[in-house]
Amino acid sequence: MQSIPTFVLGGSGYVAGELLRLLAVHPLFELAGVLSESRAGEPVAATFPSLAAAYHERRFVDRESLFAALPAGPAALFSAAPHGASAALLAEVLERAAQAGCELRVVDVSADFRFRDPSAYAAVYGSPHAAPELLAQFSCALPEHLAEARTPHVAHPGCFATALLLAAVPLLRLALCAEDLHASGVTGSTGSGRAPTATTHHPERHANLCAYKPLAHRHAPEVQQLCEQLTGRRPRLHFVPHSGPFARGIHLTLQAPLREPVAADRLRERLADFYAGSEFVKVRDGTPRLKDVIGSNYAHLGVASDGEALAVFVVIDNLVKGAAGGAIQWMNRLFGLPEASGLTAPALAWA
Repeated sequence: MQSIPTFVLGGSGYVAGELLRLLAVHPLFELAGVLSESRAGEPVAATFPSLAAAYHERRFVDRESLFAALPAGPAALFSAAPHGASAALLAEVLERAAQAGCELRVVDVSADFRFRDPSAYAAVYGSPHAAPELLAQFSCALPEHLAEARTPHVAHPGCFATALLLAAVPLLRLALCAEDLHASGVTGSTGSGRAPTATTHHPERHANLCAYKPLAHRHAPEVQQLCEQLTGRRPRLHFVPHSGPFARGIHLTLQAPLREPVAADRLRERLADFYAGSEFVKVRDGTPRLKDVIGSNYAHLGVASDGEALAVFVVIDNLVKGAAGGAIQWMNRLFGLPEASGLTAPALAWA
């Protein structure tokens, strides 16, 4: 196959940096433009020195330069623009692509197309949806949970949502537990984005641990909606996220009452069977560890049971499986490529 022109929006953030890193080794997606209106004209390597070997001459572009680069024919576009900004930007890009005869496929990593109902989006994010006419063109799910996207574009679930869904969907679909789910997750500081805040400043976060937005995190309604769409069962999700003293990764524990007594070994078998066809989800003996997945697109799951309740443990890299890597999985699918293309590099282990 010929290379596929590929574009990245919101190009100066952490997720965009991961997209660029992964695209640099992808066999077919060839970077044709990376948009950053705040840094247009600046070298990509000035923002991401670690990518200098791959992009030593590449510069960020503005909107008009990106529009001018849209080809006549197939192209891929990843949006890592901020929540609330991505929808309006994508509406403009898709209009210009249609005018240019560009057959554009989009994977959005923001939250703007994760809800089917614009009022649900507004209730969670506190502002009207900027492009409700486009919602029907986007599917939202993890690649492991949706055999086929019947829409031209895809919205990737959030990073905490990815970890929660990896645990919750098989439990609900296999009817192993009641709908009352309790989850606690710890995320690295990169999940808060590039702009520093009082709670993400390194001296505050180093050697520290604290809960934030307990029982009120915005990913909870997203997960409930997707669980209902994918399993027919809407869980009561009680989720408490925590800020961890590390840069990358999510460690999540989900607990629920069992419908009937099931030993841990049998639960592990059921989960392993559920994900048997999934390249990037591995069900492990014992409890999984962050260092075994950091820097990779792999998710490791573990399980425990006392006969009355179960616990599922999930570890992922929030920037890769929880964002950029999962998005590339979807784009591979949208172009009929092997889902694992460009994504099989092992974890870093000692990062």
